Amino acid sequence: MMCLKTMMVCSLRQQILPILGLLLIIECIISLKLLELRVPSHVPLGTRAELSCSWQLGEHDVLYSVKWYKDGREFFRHVPRDLEPRRKFPLPGVDVETFDTSGGNVTLSPAVLETGGRYRCEVSGERPLFPTVSDHADMLVVVLPDHGPMISGFRSRYRTGDRVQVNCTSGRSRPATQLAWYINGEPAPASAVQSAIDKKTEDLETTSMALDFVVQETDFKKNGLKIKCLATLAPVYWRSNEESALKEKAISNQLLRSSLEDVKVTRADRVLANSAEFTNSWRHVVLLLCSMPNLFLRGLVWFPFFLQEI
Repeated sequence: MMCLKTMMVCSLRQQILPILGLLLIIECIISLKLLELRVPSHVPLGTRAELSCSWQLGEHDVLYSVKWYKDGREFFRHVPRDLEPRRKFPLPGVDVETFDTSGGNVTLSPAVLETGGRYRCEVSGERPLFPTVSDHADMLVVVLPDHGPMISGFRSRYRTGDRVQVNCTSGRSRPATQLAWYINGEPAPASAVQSAIDKKTEDLETTSMALDFVVQETDFKKNGLKIKCLATLAPVYWRSNEESALKEKAISNQLLRSSLEDVKVTRADRVLANSAEFTNSWRHVVLLLCSMPNLFLRGLVWFPFFLQEI
């Protein structure tokens, strides 16, 4: 009987121990949690990227290491129990400039094109199980445009029925900027916007997009028309350019006929005025001659004799 009890206890222990061990492993794995990983998705060329990794240890956990990787290659580690707790490893385009005591926050040197890639933070607990958690995020190094978007082809005045044909061109960047058109502050209808054209030069891209529509009476707001081109490289770049035009009033046919009649009347008045001036001039000449009758008659009498003497 005693042997039977002993065998039952031994069998029970053999069943319980694996379960306890499994529970212990699960507890260790669950106790260490990676709370948040912060890696900027877009970093302008020449700026410093800040990486952040936060975690939570269990009640009985002890931190063993924090390691940072870029494209699968380690470039920084923090092991509290080592003689040299924090170490940097050479990697093209990646150099840790500053870091905190936990190793969870690092700042990289000014970004170059090779800095872009996939970054991973890995946190491990102490022996015997060395529970490990990790997460990753991608970073893209961008070259911001050297100038804002430029609008060409826009006039200072428009009438209802006129056709607006303008173009917007961004500065050179990497990657290409996204362009968008607005009319009076509202997104332009898709029918008026043509497809963007990207032109690549020396690894940098220039984007252009045309806007083409016929002006309607409703397009004028307070006798004005406004268009805007917005260039973006989210979430690090927003620049826009806006142009304004005045409403030009159309001349009606009736007004045009009235203007022509006024011109005709004015010309007729000038002809009559000139004729009157001519008549008045001759009147003055006649009156002058009449005022000197003796002189005029003497001239008529002596004039033939004067001719004979000659």
